[in-house]
Amino acid sequence: MADTPPNPQLLRSLGKLARGLSALFWGLPAALLICAETARADWLKPLGFFPAMAITGLLFYGLWQMGDFQKQERPWRAALDRAQLLALTLLGLCPFIYWHNKLPEQAFFSYAVAVLELTAVLFLFNLNLVLKRLGAMLPDETLRSETRQFTALNRWLLVLLLFFAIVFISLLQFPHPSPAVGSALIWLNRASGLLLIFFILLPLAMTMALIWKTKEVILDAVFGSRG
Repeated sequence: MADTPPNPQLLRSLGKLARGLSALFWGLPAALLICAETARADWLKPLGFFPAMAITGLLFYGLWQMGDFQKQERPWRAALDRAQLLALTLLGLCPFIYWHNKLPEQAFFSYAVAVLELTAVLFLFNLNLVLKRLGAMLPDETLRSETRQFTALNRWLLVLLLFFAIVFISLLQFPHPSPAVGSALIWLNRASGLLLIFFILLPLAMTMALIWKTKEVILDAVFGSRG
């Protein structure tokens, strides 16, 4: 008996889903690198804020490409819409990285960059929710289990990052800190590099791994079966 012909609309949505995941996979590390270089380096200054806007725009494009898949699934759509809104917010805030680099004494630019950093953490948090909802809809039990476990771990790490950031900012508000508060500030300042690696780079790397595996499952299970 002949195989059931594939649904052209489903294949189109899966193709756009795979392209969106590819854009996110390459866009996440590039956004971190380019935004960091825009904030502290001089070699990107001739290009202004356009590199940062282009790479954050790639993140929004990737999520927008994924929007045609399973539009009737409300939890999936809600998670995707939140991630798109946060990506759009990043796109609007990223010029402040360049302006803060040029005018670091302006407090308004500093506050805008702080809001951008918070938005970036929330974006990565919600992107893990998107991957969790997506994995639950795909017919691969191994991917579903790994996505559920690792997205939960990533979200806990990001929550802990926000907790340490709130503690650090709160300690800075003391005009005359006690020796204990001063010691805590010194420790947090010295450990900031390790905290950044553990609470940002680790969730970012695991998120990229989940994106890549999800894309491979889509390509192997759907497009590979046509060959």
